[in-house]
Amino acid sequence: MKIQQFEDKGLAHYSYAVLSGSQIALIDPSRDITPYLKYAEEQAAKIIAIIETHPHADFVSGHFELHRTTGAALYCSALQEASYPHHTFDEGDEIIIGAVKLKSLNTPGHSPDSISIVVEQDGKDKAVFTGDTLFIGDCGRPDLRENTGKASAKREDLAKQMYYSLREKLMLLDDNVIVYPAHGAGTLCGKALSEASSSTIGEETYSNWSLQQMSEAEFVRELISEQPFVPMYFPYDVGVNKSGAENQADSLAKIVIGNPEDEKIPVIDTRSAVAFKEGHLPGAINLQDGGKFETWLGSIIAPGEAFYLLAENEAALQSVIKKTAKIGYEGFIKKAFTGAAGHTSMTPLDLDNFKTHQDHYTIVDIRNPAEVKAHPIFPDALHIPLYELRERAGEIPVDKPVVVHCAGGYRSAAGSSIVDGVLHGRAKVYDLGEVVQSFS
Repeated sequence: MKIQQFEDKGLAHYSYAVLSGSQIALIDPSRDITPYLKYAEEQAAKIIAIIETHPHADFVSGHFELHRTTGAALYCSALQEASYPHHTFDEGDEIIIGAVKLKSLNTPGHSPDSISIVVEQDGKDKAVFTGDTLFIGDCGRPDLRENTGKASAKREDLAKQMYYSLREKLMLLDDNVIVYPAHGAGTLCGKALSEASSSTIGEETYSNWSLQQMSEAEFVRELISEQPFVPMYFPYDVGVNKSGAENQADSLAKIVIGNPEDEKIPVIDTRSAVAFKEGHLPGAINLQDGGKFETWLGSIIAPGEAFYLLAENEAALQSVIKKTAKIGYEGFIKKAFTGAAGHTSMTPLDLDNFKTHQDHYTIVDIRNPAEVKAHPIFPDALHIPLYELRERAGEIPVDKPVVVHCAGGYRSAAGSSIVDGVLHGRAKVYDLGEVVQSFS
């Protein structure tokens, strides 16, 4: 048996192939199915099963396209009520792949329909794919399914279910069973994940806060506290994954290449902050290609909202289009285009003046609430997190120049462009950028 881990760094997502003999089972695949097809070809093996641990909120899965392409059977919990053709895979169900057995455990908590998958070889449990139930150093958040789909549940109820899923299902596995989660550090599906990509039940029992001895009430209180924000696209992706996405290539082929025509439709300008500030279209949002582009696109643009997509050149455009498809937003691209864009500019901040006369500026901190609480930078700053900025930028006073900052410069490029577009010249807007680190 061989287990291959695939990583999507942008979404901090892990997917897996279990190879035994000439057969492969895939678990939680990404939207782009190319790596899995290539792996199967390299191993001279056939993909015969595709398993979804739950309907994912943070990315669009390639499970349905893989089924249509390879003919492999799809498996998920009956609780998903998935509308794509599938076999139910719940507690007591098994799939045979070559010489190994894949066994389902119902492990609700992150979602009501979550399962974990135990790999058995030679009569012994070797590994477990925990989806978004157990992470390395953390467990899945319980608040993403409160108002999503038929299988919805309140966060407190799911947190209680998580308590027992961890203790009465996963912790009963042998200490040497390898833990393979669906996400690593950087995901918004948990709050305190380790940088490690795998662990063991024994290691997690020793070090993971969620597996320590505590009462149900203590666990629930800790789990639901200070979870990160929920991007606007999360409920949308749950729906897409429950029905199965269109083939990626077919969907991307529908994107129109051409220049913007409607000034009321936002432009997502993915060029560098330097290029953007030198010249851009009025009201454009500078969401640079890099960082957490997919997550922030789905946090700034609502599902169903049309937008234009701009990149520096053709290669860069194809890159951001594919990243857009990871969260199922490619269908909302009104048009995509390349090159320089517009003559609106943003001037650099006079840092010496700012350092000497901070009270002459309105400082807007667009970091997430937990970041502000853990590490305040400017005590009198107005806090509006980036994911609320388009709706709340009108709250910013215009009697002083405005300085926008985050923690390192990536988000403030987007944030300052949003504020500048909303204020329409009523106040000068500056991006503090990476310089913010000198104030930390």
